[in-house]
Amino acid sequence: MDLPPALYLPQEDGFEATALTIGPWDPGLQHAGPPAALLAREAERGGGIAGGQTVRLTYDIFGPVPVGPVRVRASVVRPGRRIELVEAVLTGPDDRPLMRLSAWRMRVREDGAFPADGHAHPAPAGPDESRPQDAAFFTEEIAYHRALEWRFAAGSFNEPGPAVAWTRPRCQLVDGEPMSPLQHLLVMTDAASGISAALDWNRATFANVDLSVALTRLPRAGWLGMDAATVLGGTGAAQCFAVLFDTDGAVGRSTQSLFVEPR
Repeated sequence: MDLPPALYLPQEDGFEATALTIGPWDPGLQHAGPPAALLAREAERGGGIAGGQTVRLTYDIFGPVPVGPVRVRASVVRPGRRIELVEAVLTGPDDRPLMRLSAWRMRVREDGAFPADGHAHPAPAGPDESRPQDAAFFTEEIAYHRALEWRFAAGSFNEPGPAVAWTRPRCQLVDGEPMSPLQHLLVMTDAASGISAALDWNRATFANVDLSVALTRLPRAGWLGMDAATVLGGTGAAQCFAVLFDTDGAVGRSTQSLFVEPR
């Protein structure tokens, strides 16, 4: 099938979301992964530490993001030569804030003064040994699930329970630009609660109101993965936890708070 070249097309005053951003709940609404990556791109561009490492990204999702025109803007909340806090906000056509990112960034050193802990990734199989799979619950043929190539080392898109999956991009984030490894990680990570769904997609909705990602190092280019599990609280609230990794090892963790209700 012919896929759009990117998740977003640059416009004069923002970006136009393509069909590859469509989420699973409504064909007119975006999956939160692509706008999360777009906000991270804006935060890195708006930060003042050249070559700095983004170490924590916390997203608040105020409302669903429509498939259409969006704008992003960034501001440095806490400037510094070594540590900075950057905030980025995504708005829709009416300029109402829909997602907000708070990103801590740090100056890093590459002189080997500090050893790295080499935590192995938790996937029981590498991407070459894992099985390809497409999500069966998307209503549109071209949607978010086509933006990445998915391979499962454990679990499944289409069955409840924890899962371990590898991904690599099939498109760019912004047309004309390579998708960076951090952008790829964020496009992927918001799907942690999707691959580890604890409930039947046809009987319940479980949308996340936030996403938090903590990184020990930036991911490297190539296949990225996550080991995800969703824990139900029994009251309509749930949490999803995931270990994030590349082929060299673990790079961080993510959490999502889920609002669960019957369809």
